[in-house]
Amino acid sequence: MARRVVFFEPGDLSKRDRGAMRRQIARDAHDERPPRKRRRERALPEAAVPGPFGPGLTEGGYWNLARPSIPAHQATSRQIAGIYPFVADAGLGHHGPILGVDLNADALFHFSPWEAYANKTDRQTLSTNVLVLGAYRAGKSATIKTLVTRSLAFGHQAVVPSDPKGEWVTVAEAIPDGVVIRIGGGSTARLNPLDRGPRRADADDDQDEKMVRQRRITTLVSLVEMALGSTKLTAVEHAALHEALERSIQSTGDRPTLRSVYEHLGAIVEDAGTDFRMSDGAVQPRFVLRRFVDGDLSGLFEDESTVAFDADAPIVVVDTSELFSRSELVAQLTQVCTTAWIQAVVSDRSAKRTRYLIREEGWRDMTSLAALQMFQQWLKLSRHYGISNIVILHKMGDLDAVGDADSRERNLAYSIVGDIENKFIFRANHQEAAALRDRLNIPATHVEDARRLRMGVFLAYVGQYAYVVDCFATSTDWEYELFATDSALEQNDEGDGMPYLFDPDELDRFWPDDSPTDTSLAGWLSPTWKETPQ
Repeated sequence: MARRVVFFEPGDLSKRDRGAMRRQIARDAHDERPPRKRRRERALPEAAVPGPFGPGLTEGGYWNLARPSIPAHQATSRQIAGIYPFVADAGLGHHGPILGVDLNADALFHFSPWEAYANKTDRQTLSTNVLVLGAYRAGKSATIKTLVTRSLAFGHQAVVPSDPKGEWVTVAEAIPDGVVIRIGGGSTARLNPLDRGPRRADADDDQDEKMVRQRRITTLVSLVEMALGSTKLTAVEHAALHEALERSIQSTGDRPTLRSVYEHLGAIVEDAGTDFRMSDGAVQPRFVLRRFVDGDLSGLFEDESTVAFDADAPIVVVDTSELFSRSELVAQLTQVCTTAWIQAVVSDRSAKRTRYLIREEGWRDMTSLAALQMFQQWLKLSRHYGISNIVILHKMGDLDAVGDADSRERNLAYSIVGDIENKFIFRANHQEAAALRDRLNIPATHVEDARRLRMGVFLAYVGQYAYVVDCFATSTDWEYELFATDSALEQNDEGDGMPYLFDPDELDRFWPDDSPTDTSLAGWLSPTWKETPQ
């Protein structure tokens, strides 16, 4: 760094005094200069050849005192644009847990749906819900588990209404005070999907009663319509369900169950004083609910709950893996029941608790029009209850299982998914390119990028901004081992590590060849016995 000396001269000095003053200042400045350090004192290596010029003067080699000749940097305009210092995005800030590394900004990526919603800048989001979409083995589950477990330290609770594969069970068991509720498989636990739930502190009696009854009748209609397949309930059948539910509420002291509704439907069928049309309308719903009372779903959802939701637990998982192995219909009915039970508990705003609601195989929550309408209402009220719904899909084609082509149900399902503002898009197959552009309005260049993403890297759309995040870049060994879902497909590490050599005689037993063997050159060139006409 250059050193400058500033001095002021009196205006009345003569020319001789002015010269003497300047000479004195020059001597003082020279005396204040630090002494020059030798090469050894500067910790520089000694010259290979002693002397000021080295072998450059006599042999044409290097010069010890000459400056190195470094060519100027050369780059194209495209490369220069890439190293422009203001290209890196500022990111979402440092609020919330670390989810990974922002590859565009080369900085840590923090994410919390509640912090993003509370943000008052242009990076604010208008929803706390998250859509997670990506192909198999793209890192979806591991990323969401990373987000959820790291969010526990911030006071958020994680709730999995239905764990069809048992993946979240290991996570809940590894977290202190985590709760696992097992349904089926010899377990005696029962969940009542018609539970009233806690009293809402922000609603009066009429509002609370209306919301509870709406949730109960929606659950009943969803179960019956789902079991009937494509058949929709008629107006008379709706009326019969309403009547049976009202009678069950009155007879049980506002503690209705599926068994009680089933019995009251039978009473409506057999009651001679009931309108014959109401009696006919109660027949089909009664046969459907009989499956829960005496059929393959008995002992699970027909009576009052035998377990309670632990509001203080950091994570609560409902393990339904035993039931999901039976059939797809059983899986869908189970998910409706467990989700209804969870929603009755967590929709209490007075609890002042923020919760993640992880919906694995999220399309199963949208299998009927009634379920779709309830799901849409639940997503809209998520901010009101402090809930972040994480809807996980493998592809947009999963929604093709909802209703018929161009039906109201399927269009509503696509509309619900498209309205989720926060999106995590993992690696997508080329068949998904059109759906990502048309259904989710993702730019074509981003779609091409999504096809080339490696495992654990995803496109994060938060509000109006997009980010490229590598979640596994910050994963610890504990997280990686705990969240791995491909353990059954990984190669067994047991053994000596040497390749197994087959015995030729053993191979001959599996592939016998009775042809004569001729190892001469003529034998190699002649047709084989299989090629020779017999």
